[in-house]
Amino acid sequence: MSMVKNENDLRALTEQAVELAIKAGASAAEAVAFEGDEFGVSVRLGEVEQLMESGSRAIGIRVFFEADGGQRTASVSTSDLSAESLRSVVSNAVQLARVTGVDPFAGLPEADAYGSLDVDSLALHFDDIESIPPAERIAIAKRCEAAAMAHDTRIQNTKGADFDLSTSHRVMTNSRGFQGEYRRSYCGFSASPIAQDTVGSMQTGYWYSSARTPRLLEEPEAIGRIAAQRALRRLGARRMPTQQCPVVFAPEVARGLMGNLLNAADGDAIYRNASMFAGKLGEQVAGENITIVDDGTMVFDRTTQGGETIRVGGYGTSPFDGDGLRTRRTVVIERGVLKELMLNTYTARKLNMQSTGKASRGLAGAPGIGGGNYFLEPGTITPEQLIAEIPNGLYVLSTMGFGTNLVTGDYSQGVSGLWIENGELAYPVEEITIAGNMKEMFRNVTAIANDLDFRGAGAVPTVRIDGMTLAGA
Repeated sequence: MSMVKNENDLRALTEQAVELAIKAGASAAEAVAFEGDEFGVSVRLGEVEQLMESGSRAIGIRVFFEADGGQRTASVSTSDLSAESLRSVVSNAVQLARVTGVDPFAGLPEADAYGSLDVDSLALHFDDIESIPPAERIAIAKRCEAAAMAHDTRIQNTKGADFDLSTSHRVMTNSRGFQGEYRRSYCGFSASPIAQDTVGSMQTGYWYSSARTPRLLEEPEAIGRIAAQRALRRLGARRMPTQQCPVVFAPEVARGLMGNLLNAADGDAIYRNASMFAGKLGEQVAGENITIVDDGTMVFDRTTQGGETIRVGGYGTSPFDGDGLRTRRTVVIERGVLKELMLNTYTARKLNMQSTGKASRGLAGAPGIGGGNYFLEPGTITPEQLIAEIPNGLYVLSTMGFGTNLVTGDYSQGVSGLWIENGELAYPVEEITIAGNMKEMFRNVTAIANDLDFRGAGAVPTVRIDGMTLAGA
């Protein structure tokens, strides 16, 4: 399935691209090459609906030319990796750079800033990712969906189930002596059953399992049952009157809410004064119980169903960032104080600061800003204990819309979930809008549970916020 014919193919390509750019007169150059293979299948009601298998290779080149007051720069990418195409794309990048405006902040990092973590110790790629034959991948998706439908007679339909698998190989080389590369692997499956009650009301559930090696995937039947339970618990949803009450965010919803803290700490938004955290570095921006960490170095001990312990890198883990700087752990907010910003080399220069290693690099264009693995430091109580303290409140299972404004902090979301009554989850509710201002919401987090679970690159435990307005019927 792999397209690599020679282990050094991508490295040689990036080296050749940088060499061509320097020979063409560039003062500095950088090349990023990528190779990936993907497999995906979706099934519905036991039949395969879509089956996809693809491979891709591409290279992106960035060149710089010294100019009065800064540098001229341009970036070009191509998926044609022939020698003729490579010469052509480098030539195009050089010509484009010569006519672009001068940017005082553009340029590669200083030569002594580069670094990379030990790739093998990060455990990002497992060779056994290919050990599942295509027929078994399809069978896993079918088993997951079948388990969801068999769980309850109120489930007679689904949005389908799927299985995805991918591998990737990335190489970066620049004219300042940096070269780094790493591989990643991924596999996962999910199901989305539809539950229907006696009056025809329908609700959808969803659950999934994913891992870097198939040895860490959960049983398809268990994932199907959880997806079914998640659909069933939404049946019979009611509307609620408008009121103020405590709102509890389930982990998968809290992850998005708390992710706004990282987005507000984005150095580019800070520089443009387009963030509620502009000018707030070193100040209290959240409650003292809020500590948010972005850590691209995380490696976990995971246990297989057979009891074997495997070291595996997080989904946001990488040996170096999009600038070629060593990935690091950054405490962005510590006990409510904005301690660090999310910075790449470019935004750090704009703000006269040092990069925090958060450059995110695609093939084309300049590096953007992106995090690694992020998390909200967990509390000590269980989610059940957190809910038990609430006489009346809302447990949010899902949100709809994009009602967040990172400049003003205004927050308004359509939500559905479960009503909390006398400290217990009582019945489903829907057609509700919750509103507040994030600057106040992050100060009014009154409880954080201990259920931190990394199922993706970001993880946030159950969170309770008081004083929010709930608009219902």
